[in-house]
Amino acid sequence: MHRTIFTTPVVNTLLRAFSVGFLRLTGWKLDGALPAGQDKCVLIAAPHTSNWDLPYTLMVAFALRLNIYWMGKAQIFRFPFGPVMRWLGGIAVQRDKSNNLVAASAEAIKAADGPLQLVVPPEGTRSKTRYWKTGFYWIAVTAEVPIVMAYMDYSRKLSGLGPVFVPTGDIEADMVKIKAFYAPFKGKNASQFDHA
Repeated sequence: MHRTIFTTPVVNTLLRAFSVGFLRLTGWKLDGALPAGQDKCVLIAAPHTSNWDLPYTLMVAFALRLNIYWMGKAQIFRFPFGPVMRWLGGIAVQRDKSNNLVAASAEAIKAADGPLQLVVPPEGTRSKTRYWKTGFYWIAVTAEVPIVMAYMDYSRKLSGLGPVFVPTGDIEADMVKIKAFYAPFKGKNASQFDHA
């Protein structure tokens, strides 16, 4: 995978200090940590209801010492922002051509030297949606890595890493359990998050 802000020496240390300080000053609390031995995993990013989710996610990742990559629509990677978005851990996704996305993402996780946490918002959009996309699930299954349930609750100013979830292959049963975990959390635009 490409070099990111999380793997750039000095910058990483400075931004970690800034992130920890900013989150404390603004009243955010962090909970949980990446479990030992789970250096490679898929992180569910939910609820995803606002553009503010990205800067907060980056700060939480610094504070929790994660090495995240995230997927975003290709339009935000256009000139002049592309290099910056990639340095922030972004991977451009062509939504209309994402049929190989699961295989490509799983292969990238397997091939990575060292820690890699792939952040995937299951809603696939900041807009209100009734159905979660299942790409995060199949990426984890294909890469043979666990899912870590990350969350950001704006109502309580609480963010962190929840339990590790090992997919069983029974996606319907697994999704019921995963969505039950996210039921109490409120996104910045809470009315847009439908966990049903």
